[in-house]
Amino acid sequence: MASPAAPSGNQSNLGMAPNIGALLCYLPCCLGLIVAVVAAIIEKQSRLVRFHAFQSLLLHAAMFVLFVAMTVVQIALAFVGGGAIALLIWPLRLLIGLGVLAVQIICMMKANAGEQYELPVIGEMARKWAQGA
Repeated sequence: MASPAAPSGNQSNLGMAPNIGALLCYLPCCLGLIVAVVAAIIEKQSRLVRFHAFQSLLLHAAMFVLFVAMTVVQIALAFVGGGAIALLIWPLRLLIGLGVLAVQIICMMKANAGEQYELPVIGEMARKWAQGA
């Protein structure tokens, strides 16, 4: 799953070391999403930063879709009289949120080490997208 980072010089187009730029793509609470969007658009020098930007974008997209789906299920259950069951979705959201935070921390550590650590399913797609431009 992990592959060594390609040498890309001391700087990235973001004006910082590639490992720092890659790490910032995983910041929690939308900050990482903003950095990842910017990096995906302007980064041309560092494959490490591009890879982590795309992987972060895919991770955020997957979590958005999952949480929207959970909200739809929760609302549907509430309308059909399954309010008690709908309430059980909140602890599940919390567990998933904590799991995503743990994944982001792991990705931050790997990015800081200069590794192109691929998450299951989305990692390969991110690698292909990063090499495509």
